[in-house]
Amino acid sequence: MNSTLTQRLPLFPASTTVANDSLKVSGFDLQLLAEKHGTPLYIYDKLELDAAADKYREFLNASWPGKWSVTYAGKAFLCTGIAQWAANQGFYIDCTGRGEINIAVKAGVSKDKILAHGVNKSTEDLKSAVAYAGTIVVDNLSELKRLLSLSQAQTLPDLWLRFQPGSSVETHAYTQTGHSGSKFGMDRVQILEAVRICRENNLPLVGLHFHQGSQFRDPEPLGDGIDRALDLVQEIGFPETWHLSPGGGWGISYHEEDLPHPPIEMYVDFITSAMLEGCRKRGLTLPILHLEPGRSLVARAGVAIYQIGTVKDVGARTWVLVDGGMADNPRHALYGTRYSCLTVAHPLARPEKNVSIAGPYCESGDVLIEQVDLRNVQEGEFIAIPVSGAYHLSMSSNYNGALRPEVLLLENGEMHTLQKRETPPELTQRDVST
Repeated sequence: MNSTLTQRLPLFPASTTVANDSLKVSGFDLQLLAEKHGTPLYIYDKLELDAAADKYREFLNASWPGKWSVTYAGKAFLCTGIAQWAANQGFYIDCTGRGEINIAVKAGVSKDKILAHGVNKSTEDLKSAVAYAGTIVVDNLSELKRLLSLSQAQTLPDLWLRFQPGSSVETHAYTQTGHSGSKFGMDRVQILEAVRICRENNLPLVGLHFHQGSQFRDPEPLGDGIDRALDLVQEIGFPETWHLSPGGGWGISYHEEDLPHPPIEMYVDFITSAMLEGCRKRGLTLPILHLEPGRSLVARAGVAIYQIGTVKDVGARTWVLVDGGMADNPRHALYGTRYSCLTVAHPLARPEKNVSIAGPYCESGDVLIEQVDLRNVQEGEFIAIPVSGAYHLSMSSNYNGALRPEVLLLENGEMHTLQKRETPPELTQRDVST
């Protein structure tokens, strides 16, 4: 086994192997899958999903003496099958707006497990949340006042207030959320006003939520947010049964040079230790603790498979052009995310050339991988990009008339279609002739 394969294989689901000189995931030959189902093709390994879920359960059971829950971030990737998987795990599902709420409802998720988020919820979003969600995380005072109006006609679900702690984790500026001036949440003064409104109107306020950023690897900055949140809880005074969510966003490695993956245990242990000590010092009863693992639950379970259409040399650069890109994965264009890949066939071959991998779309920013060492690949071959399970398909588009990929769920030799490939006629279903 060459060193490149050894270095990159840990980015893929743990079930990934090489057999008959081809990549396999959960027993499925990726070459055969790509030939049968077409590309771009996204696959999810259920064993990898289950393993990540089990780790969160194991570490929370070991380190948190009170009640706890895990919330699956719908924004990472949500379809009915994934919503059903999360519900079967006993997880909450974080839904941003009525669109994601509708997916969760269609999947049969119980009301008590649907949590409604959103920084600027419309009236329709709020009506949907009141009807179908068990918890609404209130982002701002305007939203709270709209909920107050809705409460005149129907009972509201539980309310948590989203706190802006004034500090963030170390991550890309676009994914920092807790700093002063962020568009997310309320500062201390606004939180206190929200508490006053809730109590004067007997609204079901039971918890506090904050989030400091996404795709971080060092949990230390969470300590400051936890301290500020607990100070606020002490000032507010909650009933004996109360909820606190310190958000989530724990990171994962996208490139072999970033391995190993940040251990989930380090993240859970830091939060639970800080919470236990913080509550002890302030004389607070332990809350029901809610964690939002985000991509660390689902990213590594996903693999994107593309077909090479063109290989061309332009001066000192060799472009390997594939049939997907920023329309199904805009993360490099948005954040400069550094990915890696393996060829589906002959992944054991030693690299021979440094190439750039890009898509077919009319943007210079339509690049998947700036530089990667590969063997000499041929047009028509397939490549597999790991760590593709989160914030790819959920941010996909129809740019240049791109058709959203087929999505498969694999498990020990069994395969289920999560989403069918989009077809050209579907692109005009919303159009109205003039």
